[in-house]
Amino acid sequence: MQKFEVHGGLVAPLPRANVDTDAIIPKQFLKSIRRTGFGPNLFDQWRYLDTGQPGVDNSKRPLNPEFVLNQPRYQGASILLAAKNFGCGSSREHAPWALLQFGFRSVIAPSFADIFFNNCTKNGLLPVVLPQAVVDRLFNEVAAQIGYRLTVDLPRQKAIEPDGTEHAFEVAPFRKHCLLNGFDDIELTLRHKDKIAAFERMRLTEQPWLAKSV
Repeated sequence: MQKFEVHGGLVAPLPRANVDTDAIIPKQFLKSIRRTGFGPNLFDQWRYLDTGQPGVDNSKRPLNPEFVLNQPRYQGASILLAAKNFGCGSSREHAPWALLQFGFRSVIAPSFADIFFNNCTKNGLLPVVLPQAVVDRLFNEVAAQIGYRLTVDLPRQKAIEPDGTEHAFEVAPFRKHCLLNGFDDIELTLRHKDKIAAFERMRLTEQPWLAKSV
């Protein structure tokens, strides 16, 4: 997965509490297990005025001009400012895939659903928990200033406003290590591939019948 170190980007606000994973990526798009192509259907039922289906050319679908991600001032946003309990609902890993493939690198909110939070960190999307009062103020700043940007500094565990104001956030040490180095669960395992291969050779030497039984 892509490493996360320090990222500065345009902020898009989504001040809706309890945004569930079916809103992030609706159920009809879960048929694919390719881990690619989900970005165009992020928040599909809010971004478009019709009902999306897999395989449809999204460039020809009518956009909802009221939805935040369709507004010109938020084009190219890579940090999503969200409300409490973001990512609740089912545990679909497609939700962080869709956010990443749309272009987001970090989501800032007062709280996240636990499984969604873990799925984000395992895919290179950094969820940042900040106090409700700070998030509320950031929503006001984003609304008041076109082109509002934040910097998320993972090594220092700080979210930094344009004027230099810093907000500390917590990250589990192991997850921080994985994000900084770009290690997902498979890549963590492959770091020990020589030991795994040696164990397999040893096991077949000691228990050769396993080669015929598998």
